Amino acid sequence: MARILTGIQSSGRQHLGNVLGAILPAIELARDPSNESFLFIADLHSLTTVKDPEARKANLLATAAAWLACGLDPERTVFYAQSDLPECTELTWYLNCFTPYPMLANAHSFKDKSDRLSDVNAGLFDYPVLMAADILLYDAHIVPVGKDQKQHLEIARDIAEAVHQAVGQEIFVLPEARIETGVMIIPGTDGQKMSKSYGNVIDIFLPEKELKKQIMGIVTDSTPLEDPKDPSTCNVVTLYRLVARPEAVAEMEASYRAGGYGYGHAKTALFEAILDRFAGSRAEFDRLMAQPDAVHAVLRQGADKARPVAQATLARLREALGF
Repeated sequence: MARILTGIQSSGRQHLGNVLGAILPAIELARDPSNESFLFIADLHSLTTVKDPEARKANLLATAAAWLACGLDPERTVFYAQSDLPECTELTWYLNCFTPYPMLANAHSFKDKSDRLSDVNAGLFDYPVLMAADILLYDAHIVPVGKDQKQHLEIARDIAEAVHQAVGQEIFVLPEARIETGVMIIPGTDGQKMSKSYGNVIDIFLPEKELKKQIMGIVTDSTPLEDPKDPSTCNVVTLYRLVARPEAVAEMEASYRAGGYGYGHAKTALFEAILDRFAGSRAEFDRLMAQPDAVHAVLRQGADKARPVAQATLARLREALGF
């Protein structure tokens, strides 16, 4: 049985890109009886950017509620918050002592911000080591990652092998990356990749009025309503393809080509398709957000399941290091 580990940051609420690109695929993997899934919320990672404690608590609750509302079964999955297991931060220190400076200086998470060093804290610089601890602590065999995270998984393997060479024995399972090449980049309201940091998200869990406002704000060109339009170059159509039924997509594309169909019509159709596709998840999300104690109880139960694995890994390493 393969142990699959997936983490998602709680630096903000989960948007359509998170749901389609990470949450739903991870839940589908967890439903496979041949897999053992560890799914966690990387709330310690969020501290590199989110300093307000109330915002961080709210983000953790909303992230957990989003996973559960989308169908995650905590009875079949080890579902936990990173911060509930201090073993992770202990392992991070041990791994730091085997991580060369140039490895971290070349990491994308640092290089992307290296032109603004005043904005880089030590936590951001050390991000790949904490990520390595997230993975190695739980003997993960497979880690689904996007192409932008592949380097961090390679760093985790390199650090683990450095530890093995130093202590003369294998302590960790060496994880393999699973890169879903078929997953497309989901555009945000401005056409860039949908991202919390770009402020271009569609939050499918918002109240209807606020959700519609986000969707109506999608950037389009100035082609008049009556003119034909190219559906292959429109972000509204791209998003519609991801959430609507195939026959509805074909109808929208035909309307674009025929003319007399405006971007406002398309955005309204996208709004209605999202409401239809995620009606059950939206209702469940609202129910869970009204019961924060129950959500946190689910996370604590998941941490209780994960803790024996984490402690066993640390025990092996501490003995090998002479502690």
